[in-house]
Formats: sequence, C-alpha cells, structure tokens
Amino acid sequence: MNRDNPFLSAAALLAGLLFLFPVLYSIWISLQTVDAYYAGKASFTLDNYLRAVTEFNFGRYLLNSLLVSGFVTLLGISLATMAAFAFARFTFPGGNFLFGATVATLMIPSHISLIPNYLTLAKVGLLDTYAGLILPAVSNGFAAFFLRQYIRGIPRSLDEAAYMDGATPLKVLWRIIVPLSRPAIASMALYVFMTEWNSYIWPLVAVGREDLFTLQIGLARLYRINPGEGLIDWLLVMAASTVTILPVLLGFLLVERHLVRGITLGAVK
Repeated sequence: MNRDNPFLSAAALLAGLLFLFPVLYSIWISLQTVDAYYAGKASFTLDNYLRAVTEFNFGRYLLNSLLVSGFVTLLGISLATMAAFAFARFTFPGGNFLFGATVATLMIPSHISLIPNYLTLAKVGLLDTYAGLILPAVSNGFAAFFLRQYIRGIPRSLDEAAYMDGATPLKVLWRIIVPLSRPAIASMALYVFMTEWNSYIWPLVAVGREDLFTLQIGLARLYRINPGEGLIDWLLVMAASTVTILPVLLGFLLVERHLVRGITLGAVK
C-alpha cells in the first residue's frame, strides 16, 4: 500500500478528528465562562478547573487515581511477566492446568468476584485503605497470557547461552526476556493502567472515605452539583472530565510506538 497516497492520508486525518471530536468538544466547553456558554459565545477561562481542584477536591482524587493505578500497573505487570516467563520457559507438574486456569479467568465477569473480595478484605481490615483498592486488581490473566505468547517467540538459544555463562533464571528474565519483550510489556502496562484508571464499581464499594475517592467516583458526584433548578453544571463536569482523560492520553502518547509494535509482533508470533 502506498503510504504517500493523499486520499488515504486525508481519510486517516478525518477519521482521527472524528474520534477526537468528543475530547476536543469537552475541552472547549470546560474553558467557557457561564455567560458565554448559555449565550452561545466564546469566552475562555480556567475558573472551572480551579473550582474542580479547590472546591470539589479533584486534586486529591487525581492523586488517589495516580497512586492506585500506578501501583496496580507496576505490581500487575511484574507478576504477569514472571508468570508468563514460567509458563513459556519451564515445564513443571500442573503447568498446563495452571495456565489453563489463568486463561479461564478471562471468561469470568469481574462483578462475580465483587462480594468475595469485599468479604475477604473486610475480614482482614483492608477496607477504606489503599491496599484494599490495589490488591484485588493486581492479578491480570490477560496480561499473563499475552506476555506468555510473546515470550514464546523469543529464541530459546538466548536463554541457553546465558545459562551456559552461569546466569540464573532471574538474571535471564531481567537481562534477556524483559528487554526483548519491552514492546509487549509497554502495551500491557498501558492496558492495565487504563483498566484500573477507569475502574468505578470496586472503588465505590471498597472505600467510603472521601479522601480515598478516585477520579471516577468524584466525577460521578459532580452530577449532583446543580447551579439551578433542574440544571447540571456542565462546565464543571467537562473540566473534571478533561482532568480525568488527560493522564490516559499522555500515557498513550508516551508508549504509542511500543504499543503498536507490541500488538503487531504479538499477533505475528
């Protein structure tokens, strides 16, 4: 396919703008003043963002979401990478069964584990804590499955050469598998981060303290803020929504090259 085709480039640009239109429109609305918004005019201000951060505690919600999503991504990808390495490189009793059980978790709706997780954390006293938000989301069967398939495509001769030089399995994982699997790991890291960032049900159930609320819970609460009879403060809601989506967009831009490469190579292998 000719990449210099102007019609294909124009079609791709149009499709990109079409998908970005809701984001751009929300940013546009979030920057409007109240008078300009209801009069259909254009007058820009940052007051809506300042209100969201100061009056409605969105600065704290943003910090909570970053902490929870960051730790879930770090711990989840670390666990998934080690599990994928074990499934891809070692043969041990029950290995096929354990891998099948890991894949089978993909068919279980997350809401089924909601009550068991709640009761378990209640018994050990981890409700209303960061640990209660993080631990149930650390295990990710899809990340382990995806990384296992990717690692299987890496030549075993590299492992064998390292073992002959006296390397341990942990060194092989850290110095050979992880660098070569960087595109796949980056792809899964973004996937795990986005999944946890957009999580709403579990944070709503697991915490009742306002200082532990995440952005999704805070955003839902804004719909209760009415500037008048039967009205919703859409300027404030759009400002809060922009605060919610910008970290995800930034994360995508940072790993976009690895993301495309990881998905493509994973599909080929």
